[in-house]
Amino acid sequence: MKLSIATLALAASGATAFSPYKVAKTSPAANGETLNGWTPDENKMAYGLPGAIAPFEEGFDPLNLSAGQDLSTMRYFREAETQHGRVAMLACIGMFVTEEPIEYHPLFEAYNKDIGPAVRHLDEVRAVSPFFFELLFIVIGGLELNRALQGWTSPSASTIAGQNTFQENYFPGDIGFDPLGLKPEDPTEFAEMNTKELQHGRLAMLGMAGMVAQELVNGKEIFVNLGLATDRFDPSTLPVNTFPL
Repeated sequence: MKLSIATLALAASGATAFSPYKVAKTSPAANGETLNGWTPDENKMAYGLPGAIAPFEEGFDPLNLSAGQDLSTMRYFREAETQHGRVAMLACIGMFVTEEPIEYHPLFEAYNKDIGPAVRHLDEVRAVSPFFFELLFIVIGGLELNRALQGWTSPSASTIAGQNTFQENYFPGDIGFDPLGLKPEDPTEFAEMNTKELQHGRLAMLGMAGMVAQELVNGKEIFVNLGLATDRFDPSTLPVNTFPL
């Protein structure tokens, strides 16, 4: 459950990346500087940002969402995609470890009962941790503040210019959090790792959408649906509709 709740915190943080804001017609990166080995190329889709793989080496955009977009907007789109992909990957882990057969719930004494599919775990949160959502708000605020300080111009500068723009040396998604030192120094290796992260994030977003939809349809946990775990969940043991709307 702890991982599921942490996932929700990050999800709420990532969701702000899609909030509307005015984008600049141009970007500092348009002047040709290199960010983590990437130099914007207006002749390529998404200005040549990493993320394309075979058989779509030139990029995959069937809805033409990138067509005619300026560089600042494309950096904004990639920031949102990267953030949401990271949230979805964490969410997948949270779904798997808190449901059958692993059933790891640090917030709950769940050794003597099954608390059901992950999509219903918030039903118990208030009962177990009355002040959890207040703490969640603080955590989300801290995460978003850090991301804003890393990536965006200051509010005063944005207000004066009439728009919110990225820092000149900010690569979308690179917020400086790398406690294990995994970020490659070599530009080619960085582009490869960034592409892998994007592809895994994209798959995780699709996977999470499918898993959440499935659990909402029949109320069964993921591995139970796959026939790989026994369904021990008894809905009568849990509170119903206790989460404030």
